Amino acid sequence: MSQVKIRPQEVSDAERFFEIITHTNCEFIEMPVETIEDEKRFLKMNDVKRKTNFEHNYSIFFDDKLVGACGIRIDQHRPWVGEIGYFVDNAYQRQGIATEAVRQLEKICFGTLKLQRIVILMDIRNLASEQVAMKCGYEKEGIAKRIHRIGKEYYDCFVYAKTR
Repeated sequence: MSQVKIRPQEVSDAERFFEIITHTNCEFIEMPVETIEDEKRFLKMNDVKRKTNFEHNYSIFFDDKLVGACGIRIDQHRPWVGEIGYFVDNAYQRQGIATEAVRQLEKICFGTLKLQRIVILMDIRNLASEQVAMKCGYEKEGIAKRIHRIGKEYYDCFVYAKTR
């Protein structure tokens, strides 16, 4: 039986992440990574982000192979609220991996981090991400207009949330 696991990201994940980012359709998320060095810099910042309770980023493994990432960004004005994000390598999509990763991340959010509310924002064109939110029992609260930016363009997002 296939197994999904998440663990805190490590700098040693950089090459695989860069491979995923450059070969996966990331049309609905902005990737601020253009080189392997950018990716390493991003991963090196994870310890500080975790220690300051700003962001908690995880690598997603499927049968012991790194296939994506997920994370939670803590609202700095409302530290009991976090926003989940995730992406999975094209070759591993539509296998329930993101759904299981979100379920595991949710346990961390409500357990270890003691959050009261988790939000998932997804570009309204990203139907696969919306399916993940629905499968995990998140409630659709509405549409946030022009909240999401990719390059110089702004897009609307569905707002899904779950409370403790």
